[in-house]
Amino acid sequence: MKDIFKFKNFSIVQKDNAIKVNNDGILLGAWANCQDCKHLLDIGTGTGVIALLIAHKQPEAIIDAVEIDELSCLEAQHNVSQSSAAERIHVIKSSIQDFAKNATVIYDHILCNPPFFSGGSLSSVPGDKDLLRQTIKLGHGDLLIAVSRLLRSGGKFSVILPFMEGLRFIEMAQRYHMILQERVNVKKTKDTKIEKVLLTFEKDGGLENIAETELITVNEDGTHTQEYEALLSSF
Repeated sequence: MKDIFKFKNFSIVQKDNAIKVNNDGILLGAWANCQDCKHLLDIGTGTGVIALLIAHKQPEAIIDAVEIDELSCLEAQHNVSQSSAAERIHVIKSSIQDFAKNATVIYDHILCNPPFFSGGSLSSVPGDKDLLRQTIKLGHGDLLIAVSRLLRSGGKFSVILPFMEGLRFIEMAQRYHMILQERVNVKKTKDTKIEKVLLTFEKDGGLENIAETELITVNEDGTHTQEYEALLSSF
């Protein structure tokens, strides 16, 4: 994995980051519709890539980016400081649980590429990526509690999850008045199973008119599909 990941308008240094730039984060940042949003929050910012992608799409937006891991936070702060959006992105070292208890801002849109999976035992290795990914660090329930506190009524919450986790997450989200509005089933090729789901919820939203689509990322010859290229073309 290279230590510097270059985009058209910014670069990501990821030498000390346990969670590197990955396709999930790029997809979420490119896909999420943040039009007309003034205040946004990136939960578990890692390298800062999602916050920087959103800042590129929304040149007037103010973005808070919360990260619990110290080294990741320092690297995200560096990446933001080297970008043209440095004055609009604030990287904050905190757990989202503590941040939600003390924050005074209510957000228009919250994004999260959850750095965890369900199950597993807690690793004892400092900086180990498995430690950062485990739900003992940030469970779905804790995430949804924080989002429900921080998101305005009618605000949007976007997330990317593995397929089965995503289905469970949709059911759980309803308990916190997060109602699914958009779902994209992400597949590698047209003949493979759904790998990930991109989801956007609306706080206190209605139950009707859920937009469900499919995104295939790779053609049979191994090249990226036109849909995938179009989504990422501006970055």
